[in-house]
Amino acid sequence: MTQVGPQTDVVVYVATVLSLYLELPDTPLRISLSDQAVARRWQANGIPCEVVETAMLLGSLRRFDRPPDASPLPRIRSLAYFQPVIEEVLAAPVSAHYRDFLRLKMQRLCTELQARPSNAS
Repeated sequence: MTQVGPQTDVVVYVATVLSLYLELPDTPLRISLSDQAVARRWQANGIPCEVVETAMLLGSLRRFDRPPDASPLPRIRSLAYFQPVIEEVLAAPVSAHYRDFLRLKMQRLCTELQARPSNAS
């Protein structure tokens, strides 16, 4: 990932955050105006993209760490879903190596999800 910090142009920051968001499983296919506003607020508050990415990876991976017989969770409907995890990552930062581990784990999860037969409704 390119280093995109809070001082980066707001358009680049927002585009980067929203791109990361759309790549996750169980997120909307399109971004909303409120998602754009959340990303702009994070940029204005100086939250680095690395923190946002880490929070999104953690939050998404935690959703899938459930018993196999548990009812499926509804899709994530807003970028704001990750705000509490961002606060957690800001309070206890993680290393770049751990973020790389989370990326790898997410890649494996996405591969596994793509291999599953889809449930016809």
